[in-house]
Formats: sequence, C-alpha cells, structure tokens
Amino acid sequence: MNLKKSKAPVNTVTYNRDAVEEATGNIYEAITIIAKRASQINTEIKKELVDKLDEFATYSDSLEEIFENKEQIEVSKYYEKLPKPQALAVEEWLNGEIAYRENKKQ
Repeated sequence: MNLKKSKAPVNTVTYNRDAVEEATGNIYEAITIIAKRASQINTEIKKELVDKLDEFATYSDSLEEIFENKEQIEVSKYYEKLPKPQALAVEEWLNGEIAYRENKKQ
C-alpha cells in the first residue's frame, strides 16, 4: 500500500450509497468488508510508524533527560496528515481493489 499515491480524502465525505453497496448488493456486508479492511490498514500504518519512530529512539535511565528529536516530530506530523484508514478502505472498495469471498453456510 502506497500512502503517498492515495487520493483518499482527508476530510469527511458523503459517498453514494448505491456505489458502496453495488458489489455486494447489501450495504451492511459492504460496510463490514470496508471496516475489516480499515482495521488491516490501521495495523499496517501503526506498524510502519512504530518502526520509523524506533529508529530515533534514545534510551536513558534518567527521567530528567528528555530530548526532542526533530526527525521524530516530522515523522509523526506526516502520519497525522494522512487520510484515515476508513477513508483509504472506502477508496479501495470503490475502486474495486478489495477482494472478498462469501462463506455460505449450509
């Protein structure tokens, strides 16, 4: 997933209900699929952020020594400005980039 190329909105957007439910025929199924994908995206972003912040981590025993690392602040600001995982998941859903399958119970 490339966050820089994403065209997902940063602000709240109203989507066409028919477009969202078109693939499944059921709005609730579509929202469930989108929510699961948003959760996956959130996990990926969080792991990426933690890995990048660990590069700048300084470990010290003293509580008095607190350093502000400008690179760390810049990385945090970058991730704060990204679209929310829900917006990214909806964008993927509407572009047909999410694969799903039905588990039919007999």
